[in-house]
Amino acid sequence: MSTSTPHGGVLTTPDQVSVAPRRRPGTVLAAALCGLLGLGLTGAAGYKAVSDHQAAHRPVDPAEAYRKAASLWHSTPVDTLFPPVLDGQDAGPGGADRTWTRITPAADAACPEALGADWKALFATTGCTRVLRATYTDATRSSLVTVGMVFTPAEAPAAMESLRGRLPAPTGYGFRDYRRGAWTASVLAEAPVVVYTVSAFADGRRLNAPSPAEDKMAEDARGRVAQAGLGHEAKAIGELVERTLRTLATSPQGKPVRPAAEPSQNPPSSQSPQPSQAPTATPEAAR
Repeated sequence: MSTSTPHGGVLTTPDQVSVAPRRRPGTVLAAALCGLLGLGLTGAAGYKAVSDHQAAHRPVDPAEAYRKAASLWHSTPVDTLFPPVLDGQDAGPGGADRTWTRITPAADAACPEALGADWKALFATTGCTRVLRATYTDATRSSLVTVGMVFTPAEAPAAMESLRGRLPAPTGYGFRDYRRGAWTASVLAEAPVVVYTVSAFADGRRLNAPSPAEDKMAEDARGRVAQAGLGHEAKAIGELVERTLRTLATSPQGKPVRPAAEPSQNPPSSQSPQPSQAPTATPEAAR
């Protein structure tokens, strides 16, 4: 029988008790200040977001909007004022859909060189700041439509109203006057601008005196201009451009609008647009 000597207990060093360092009062104060600063920044960002949202939806004073709209001709990209492609749903004869491509945008021009003598005489009472023009062709490239914007000073809204219903047939940009088919001219109430359109055949054929677009859109209208839908084209393009100008004029903070079609990579200013590809029948000089 064997015996064993019991082992004695192993002496160990007691675990050291960790003591958290005491925080200095300055550190606590700095942390509190950082927290308050973060909350302040977050609150300020939220307040700005709410304020911006409210400002974006706040109604624009019509008089102020009218005054600011006088500068749209040089403060708005050309692709917004004259989109590279216009989509006219139900715009053709019988409600047919139409699409127009911009082929000839012009640099902004002085009023004497861009307007006919009869138009210059009428704008003598209102003043004339600048004229913007562009020409569109339809999907078949058989027609041309010039659309123009005549900007006037914002100080004479009453004189602008006096032009309503008195404007004669405008000149075209890209084709001679004897080629004009149908035309429109509208005085905008939201901006000191007159929008006009004039249509023609792309093959250069000579026509009689141009007629108001509404006359060529009547059901009993006859003749080449009416049958080809040149009245419908002039009317539809004019309305699309007017809609863009009205939205620009009345949008809070000059907020831009989405153009009627995806814009091309044209210059950002209406002062120096670049022409797109010309149609098969190249338009001749306007004057």
